[in-house]
Amino acid sequence: MVWAKLADEELDRHHVLVRTDDAFQRRARLRQALWREERGLPIGQHGGRPLGSRLAMPAASEALSNYLSDTIRAVVHREVCDPARSAGKLYAKPRIWNDLLSSQPLCFNLFGELQADLELASRVFSRLMPGRVGRVTAVGFEHSPGRGDERYTGDRSAFDVFVEHTDVRGAPAFVGIEVKYHEGLGDPPAPHRERYDSVAAAMACFRPEARERLMAKPLQQIWRDHLLAGALGLDREQGYASARFAFLSPRENARCASAVERYRACLASDDSFVAWTLEQVVDAIQAEGAAAWIGEVGRRYLGRGRSEG
Repeated sequence: MVWAKLADEELDRHHVLVRTDDAFQRRARLRQALWREERGLPIGQHGGRPLGSRLAMPAASEALSNYLSDTIRAVVHREVCDPARSAGKLYAKPRIWNDLLSSQPLCFNLFGELQADLELASRVFSRLMPGRVGRVTAVGFEHSPGRGDERYTGDRSAFDVFVEHTDVRGAPAFVGIEVKYHEGLGDPPAPHRERYDSVAAAMACFRPEARERLMAKPLQQIWRDHLLAGALGLDREQGYASARFAFLSPRENARCASAVERYRACLASDDSFVAWTLEQVVDAIQAEGAAAWIGEVGRRYLGRGRSEG
């Protein structure tokens, strides 16, 4: 199978022929279908038809079969299934259970084990942010300091993953992470808020001439999350000495890669912004001696260890 030239017939055989998919999405969707088939997981449906990149319900929600290890399933059960802990968090159901392409399950598959092993998390984030991390103290999911709170951005933005850590001097710090897998950044921009301008001015890291570009797609979503990190870092009551926003997507996702380059061009300083590829994060976790689950992340989401040509 040659991934760069996937035939419609091959995709159709695995029930993943979606005419609106771009080249990367075709590969990503097929990878998920192959992963599901290898494990004998029942196929789900979309619009009354089988879809290979989807799991059958309710079995997917009962067994948490979208997740790669017992530890990750325990984290998902605690974070998503516990009504008290998940209150106010926007977990997309049933997609978080049955959609193999969804970025929310990817967040747990990539970072759930790190929540359960903060020593490993400390080593991984020290590798990803050299000279900035002392030790990781907490890893959370779908985190906002206050949805709709005007102290921050006044909207409903949240970080997919929120990592609190100390800096090398022992002061509290954080990195808020936005995770994309097959998605682009093509959603219509949200209504502009004056609060965005005031936070941007206080952060002092944006080029003045870039304002119109930051307000439009595909950059506004990145900008709003970056602003949320900046506003949280500026809140003295929170006491963070350092605040950073990270955007994470696969190297193959050309739409996200292009948006990141365009976003960097809007910055006068990138000290509070970092872009990671999914490949970089998987490599960093593997380099720190993680267990077999991270190899499964690479196989499932990146096609590693699978014949692709």
